[in-house]
Amino acid sequence: MPRIADAFARLKAEGRAGLITYTTAGDPDLARSAEILTALDRAGADLLEIGVPFSDPVADGPVIQRATERALAAGGSLRASLQMVERIRPHVRAPIVVFSYANPLLRMGVTEFARRASGAGVDGVLALDLPIEEAGEFRETLLASGLDTIFLLSPTTTDARIRKAAELGRGFLYGISRLGVTGARDRVASGAEALVRRIRAQTAMPIALGFGISRPEHVAEVAAYADAAVVGSALVSLIAEERESPQLIEKVEAYVRWLKSASPASAHTNAHA
Repeated sequence: MPRIADAFARLKAEGRAGLITYTTAGDPDLARSAEILTALDRAGADLLEIGVPFSDPVADGPVIQRATERALAAGGSLRASLQMVERIRPHVRAPIVVFSYANPLLRMGVTEFARRASGAGVDGVLALDLPIEEAGEFRETLLASGLDTIFLLSPTTTDARIRKAAELGRGFLYGISRLGVTGARDRVASGAEALVRRIRAQTAMPIALGFGISRPEHVAEVAAYADAAVVGSALVSLIAEERESPQLIEKVEAYVRWLKSASPASAHTNAHA
């Protein structure tokens, strides 16, 4: 069974929702970025999302934009990201999803990217700005290399497009709880549960929910209706604050353990038992 499917099957068997972490590859530098990923896995992250640094991250808020700038300055790139995955893969249990804008993938060539990503141990790919309607050939190329294609769904995504994403996607669907750019918030968006229920009405695929989740109570709230919560900007912000500290890795690990401390069983698991 592919690693992502296996991870969600294990979560369902354990009766809990998962925690997915997002970090930018190469932030604050390539060596510590790799250490951070192994620390996230050690702390219990159920899936690792690794962002490819890109010069024009239009969907990202200032926290991830600055992380991308730091990563690019430190030599981060798509190639460097895949090399990092290859180095850490033997030491990491969690599935790994590459999170990228389409431009770096197209520049490398999708076939070449799929070959390198598969060889490095990547499990899934989310091309942030690739329209579902134009994703068929991309998906087939990735599938031929054993890679899952993951799609973003937002509150404005129509039911027809949700069905198309479920038809083309593998692994899980990623629901973003609000419109606008990424960034930590004080509370989970009010429409988040409604979005998950709308997706759930169209497909049995696992659903992860992200954008704005930063505290254990947010993770616990999302766990009541989704299969996993995604924490990105809050974690990237912690990395930025502690990047000069010798305790950086220790603090990242402690933050993930804290996030997991209040996560109850997933309602989805109970509803579909």
